Amino acid sequence: MTEQTPETTQLFLTAAMPCPYLPDRMERKLFTHLSGRRASMLHQLLSDNGFRRSQNLIYRPACEGCNACQSVRIVAPQFEPSRRFRRVLRANADIGIAVQPTHATAEQYDLFKRYLAARHEGGGMTQMSYQDYEYMVEDTPVQSVLVEYRLRELPDQPLVAVALTDVMPDGLSMVYSFYDPDLAYRSLGTFLILDHIAQVRSAGLAHVYLGYWVPASPKMAYKGEYRPLEVQCGPEGWKRLED
Repeated sequence: MTEQTPETTQLFLTAAMPCPYLPDRMERKLFTHLSGRRASMLHQLLSDNGFRRSQNLIYRPACEGCNACQSVRIVAPQFEPSRRFRRVLRANADIGIAVQPTHATAEQYDLFKRYLAARHEGGGMTQMSYQDYEYMVEDTPVQSVLVEYRLRELPDQPLVAVALTDVMPDGLSMVYSFYDPDLAYRSLGTFLILDHIAQVRSAGLAHVYLGYWVPASPKMAYKGEYRPLEVQCGPEGWKRLED
């Protein structure tokens, strides 16, 4: 099934598949391709309307009878870290951060595979080859970067986390991130979000886009901890989530 937007962009609707977040539910996605000179403009327009990029596609949920997935973004200038967040920042003060071009490496892929094996065993991504990973990272028609995180105080400065991030006019969109599963005590997933908030604030921008928040899903509920948080509400635009 397809439909046309006012800008004549063709949208496609996937077949129904089991929902990865909520049991006994089916998901469908509305998506289109990002390519050519209009890719960045279309990415910005659709992201502002709750879409999410994956390689050269951009999509949003279009599930019949369900709107549990909510597109959310952190209002970075007004974010105040809680006591727990401050502890995470202190615990990771020895990590060096480098923004890199979207170029896949064997070191990243090894970390990626260890992360999937530990955190998403049995998931579809566990079968990804190096070439698949390369496509995920490098097949981007918009401005994107890889943020690498290394333990700078160790002699070999091992890679402990990576974030694939899109650069938006008003902030950063976290597309996919992974980290060393043996360092769970560091809360690296939390640290990556906190670092993106700091990067956005340092650049004088406004938002960190976190993708979809599913409050009823244990996998996704954590996103609600980052306040103030705005939710995309369709034609009404972005609205602040009330405490």
